[in-house]
Amino acid sequence: MKTLFDLFPVLLFFGAYKLFDIYVATGVMMAATVLQSAYTYARERSLPLMQKVTLIMVLGFGAVTLGLHDERFIKWKPTVFYACLAIGLAVAVWALRKNFLRAMLGSQLQLPDALWQRLNVAWIAYCAFMAALNAFVVLNYSTEEWVNFKLWGFVFPLVFIMGQGLYIAPHMKLADQPEQVPLSPDDAGKKP
Repeated sequence: MKTLFDLFPVLLFFGAYKLFDIYVATGVMMAATVLQSAYTYARERSLPLMQKVTLIMVLGFGAVTLGLHDERFIKWKPTVFYACLAIGLAVAVWALRKNFLRAMLGSQLQLPDALWQRLNVAWIAYCAFMAALNAFVVLNYSTEEWVNFKLWGFVFPLVFIMGQGLYIAPHMKLADQPEQVPLSPDDAGKKP
């Protein structure tokens, strides 16, 4: 559901572009991201780090796009976002020996250390791929085709997140569930 909720500004951006132009669409996406963030804050009394980063980048790149009347800025935002995320995760895990995924999600999921490490590497690879893919589309296709890619390219995060869920499901324990203690051989025949 969160992933579909994240699609809300993209859908509005796509619709506004089809009805008007890239500049109206940029303004609509900025407003939709603010509304999305306000709703999240009202519901959870905080904004997750990724929502804060997204909000800042959408407003920043959107403002420059509208202020300079230059669509290149909004088109390059996904590449900059994903590249910064990949670099940040890589530096954190390999230079600082910190796993930000675990820091952000460790209170919600209990996973083995090796699995957290593999997930972090998978996120680095995914973000690098998405940065490169957006750059390829920006450099080789029209704005119209880029906008279409922005909508239909949402399949990449959906597939990645579903694949990640399937990968971790066998290892996952929710943090709010009590850990089940296996029965000892003496207790096996007893009924609770």
